[in-house]
Amino acid sequence: MTSRSIRQLVHALAITEGAGVTVHRTIGTPRVRHLDPFLMLDHFASNDPDDYIAGFPDHPHRGFITLTYMLDGHMEHRDSMGNRGDLRAGGIQWMKAASGVIHSEMPQQTNGLMRGFQLWINLPAYEKMSDPQYQEFSAERIPVVKLDGARVKIISGEFAGQRGPIHDPHTAIQYFDISLAPETAFTHRLDGSATAFLYLFEGSLQTGGTAVETHALAVLGSGNEIAVSAGPKGARFILLSGRPLHEPIVQYGPFVMNTEPEIRQAFDDYRHNRLVRIRAQTVSK
Repeated sequence: MTSRSIRQLVHALAITEGAGVTVHRTIGTPRVRHLDPFLMLDHFASNDPDDYIAGFPDHPHRGFITLTYMLDGHMEHRDSMGNRGDLRAGGIQWMKAASGVIHSEMPQQTNGLMRGFQLWINLPAYEKMSDPQYQEFSAERIPVVKLDGARVKIISGEFAGQRGPIHDPHTAIQYFDISLAPETAFTHRLDGSATAFLYLFEGSLQTGGTAVETHALAVLGSGNEIAVSAGPKGARFILLSGRPLHEPIVQYGPFVMNTEPEIRQAFDDYRHNRLVRIRAQTVSK
């Protein structure tokens, strides 16, 4: 086995999105524009309702997948296809925008902690104008594996013989929420051809001899294994890997296509109320 070292450490950049919500972005910034097949990673976390109460009113998407993981709090999803989701703590929401969706994500709480992640995953060119789909899974539907000093929540991919509910045949993503007790070591085998990173949001850890600070993203280099050691207060992080698409990426705001003309077409479709073409398929929970 060849352990992956850290190729790049990226500290989050505060970005204002929606109706004034501050998110902390690591992928989708000038430092890391894209990390094929991943297009964006936002971490939102606040105890102050003024930071999140305005939410994310109606906005369009085309050409990719959004995957939202709610750690704490309560948010409602509605979209132009008629889907409605009630995303609570520990739940996940997967939306394949593909040919076009207009949706909103609005907090359903007026106080307390709201915390979670939104990940954008690219679609291959032949899928970008396909039918949209929507899935939502409560915390109870997501498998958790407990080992000595470690707890692994499997959102996508396989770990210790259990498989998460989200499956992307194009990128074969693995998405784990991993909690480690103080001074605990953790190893996991990775596809050597996959893009991989981790984002630490509690505690401290080291991997490949490099320390990772809280709220930093570590882009991993080549290899087929990751080895992590938690610090004296333990660690909690998300670990993701995915098969790159190796296709041109042309992004402008909420639209991600392969060419400039396709982006112009997306804006034209949105302006003329043609973005939403086909009713989304809601995949059973």
